[in-house]
Amino acid sequence: MNSARPWPTLVVASALTLICAVAAGVAGSAAGTELTRGPTAAELRAAAEREVADRWRTWPTGRIFPATLPYSAEQGGRERASRIGISPRTSCGDSVDPPAIKALRKAGCRGVLRATYIDALRGVLVTVGVVALRDELNAVRAKSAFADTGKPSPGLRPLAFRGTLADRFTAAVRQAGSVRQAGPYLVLTTAGQVDGRPADAAGEPRPAIFAFATELAERVLTELSTPRMPDCGSQEWQC
Repeated sequence: MNSARPWPTLVVASALTLICAVAAGVAGSAAGTELTRGPTAAELRAAAEREVADRWRTWPTGRIFPATLPYSAEQGGRERASRIGISPRTSCGDSVDPPAIKALRKAGCRGVLRATYIDALRGVLVTVGVVALRDELNAVRAKSAFADTGKPSPGLRPLAFRGTLADRFTAAVRQAGSVRQAGPYLVLTTAGQVDGRPADAAGEPRPAIFAFATELAERVLTELSTPRMPDCGSQEWQC
């Protein structure tokens, strides 16, 4: 009995084998191209956004809050504010006034970092707070929970350090505040005088002596929110 396959059957089988081989080759080539191609513009943009959003927890706190920050002095010229200390706590609920806590949580607050500075004349204290939100849209929404008129409340709670010039920096001492937003971050400030006098006992308001606090906030915010060109070969990046 002749067991050979009919000729048409062999032709069909050979054709199918050839098609499968070609398909496998094309798929392999496509996979190789995918593995060896560089990141697209969209992937680079997404990587940059992720890196910015994670800076609050991946950067050393000394980078977010440098030992000194420059500012324009009230009497003219340039001065530098000196950092007194950085809080180890990052809880969203411990760092702002109660009326703002709910708004931060609703906006997906990831953490709040705080540091206290003193001006060059050693008479004014400023606590700077970095609030990390879920994304830029939620940061914009959360901003409305804070006073944007120069008043300290509702706003950031001051950060005191025992045994330092900031020892008496309590909520009652606050005389000025600010809020700024860029990307997924808010940067808040609250300011008062070193002598610990309550705001209602400070006499005639002198808002100019606290104006430099906003400049400190802008510098911290600019560093945190300015994207960098991704380096996809570095472990710091996910492209």
